[in-house]
Amino acid sequence: MAEPSPPPPPPPSNKGLRVLLAKDRAPTSPPSAPAAVSSHADRDRIIGVFRTALSRNEAPEAFALQAVQEAIKPQKQTVLVLEENQTLENALRRLLQELVSSAVQSGKGIMQYGNSLDSGESNCLITHLLDIMLYLCERGHVEGGMVFQLLEDLTDMSTIKDCKDVFGYIESKQDVLGKQELFGRGKLVMLRTCNQLLRRLSKSNDVVFCGRIIMFLAHFFPLSERSALNIKGVFNTSNETKYEKDATDGISVDFNFYQTLWSLQEHFRNPALTTTNPTKWQKFASNLTVVLSTFEAQPLSDADGKHNNLEQEEDAAFNIKYLTSSKLMGLELKDASFRRHILVQCLIFFDYLKAPGKTDKEGPSESMKEEIKSCEERVKNLLEMIPPKGKEFLQSIEHILEREKNWVWWKRDGCPAFEKQPFEKKSSQAGARKRKPRWRLGNKELAQLWKWAELNPDRGLVQICCKSLPC
Repeated sequence: MAEPSPPPPPPPSNKGLRVLLAKDRAPTSPPSAPAAVSSHADRDRIIGVFRTALSRNEAPEAFALQAVQEAIKPQKQTVLVLEENQTLENALRRLLQELVSSAVQSGKGIMQYGNSLDSGESNCLITHLLDIMLYLCERGHVEGGMVFQLLEDLTDMSTIKDCKDVFGYIESKQDVLGKQELFGRGKLVMLRTCNQLLRRLSKSNDVVFCGRIIMFLAHFFPLSERSALNIKGVFNTSNETKYEKDATDGISVDFNFYQTLWSLQEHFRNPALTTTNPTKWQKFASNLTVVLSTFEAQPLSDADGKHNNLEQEEDAAFNIKYLTSSKLMGLELKDASFRRHILVQCLIFFDYLKAPGKTDKEGPSESMKEEIKSCEERVKNLLEMIPPKGKEFLQSIEHILEREKNWVWWKRDGCPAFEKQPFEKKSSQAGARKRKPRWRLGNKELAQLWKWAELNPDRGLVQICCKSLPC
């Protein structure tokens, strides 16, 4: 006999949940296929298309757009959408990495890889790839910041020696990279690339290369670029001048004057503290008076000025940080450049104190202004007396400080752009001014009065009155 069928399962109860094991679950339909995404095969195919394009010894405009259309098959004929740009960028960054790796294995510089030494032809593969991307970015076929991303990757993968060649390529394409359609998309990437490169360089061994990078940034970015400005006016408080606190044997100058002179550097290092603290200001004013009185009591002769003439020294263009040994104080007081160094610091300090603040409370007090004016006149008189060419030197310093005031006001006004758009000339019909009517007797009232006189019998009297009036 057939076995009786098992009783049906009891209906579910609302008192609790019943956990189903995997074997108890009813079979479900297979999961739907995932959305199509960019695979490694697609990336390798794009890389292959561009490797073939790099082998063509032609200008980029002859085949660049065609290569993109073949590799991506874009929705639009000449412009890529966001996802297509990302796919292309990932493939090109991978291709660039492979080219750099091949150049390293071949023992050549990365910017010489692909050149033929026998025929002397210049066909660097990496340069050719960058030219293709620069052409596509400039024409708007691909996203404008793509070429900047490739340049950043290239500098990160290169040695310092190769970075010089890479930066030479960047300098040669500066006019194209600085165009508005590219600059807006890649300025931050280029700034990051240059800053990272500067961090890798030695300030003592790679001075020329550092200068090239800084000069490029100065030409690449406009003057109104805020990223290169000290907007908040932060001082370099880490530049501390250390000097002796206790007197030593064998010094020929007053040690109190030595400490007084070098204590001024504490105020020059951070002028904001001196401005807001009346006690510090009084200390600075008294110390400065002592220094100025000493300079006035020991003027320099023309012989001292000729002996210390910096114009004849080769290192006159370098910044000087003087030694603070008390044994050198007597020699430094006879040095014209040392005195100028101290006095110019005073003028810079005074200009900062006199600069108007954002509110009236931030500026110096009236008594402080009088002391500043008195000390400033003494400093300028001393600079005129220091040979050689004291008056010419003072005029140059005043001109520089005047330009600095303009920069301060410009930053406080929000750094408005220096570039001004040209005025559009209106058409002659739309912009033509209406010609004012010319009256017979100079104005409307006199002309109407004269006309009225002609229509009245007693016009003779009226005419006489009109002729007697000034026109």
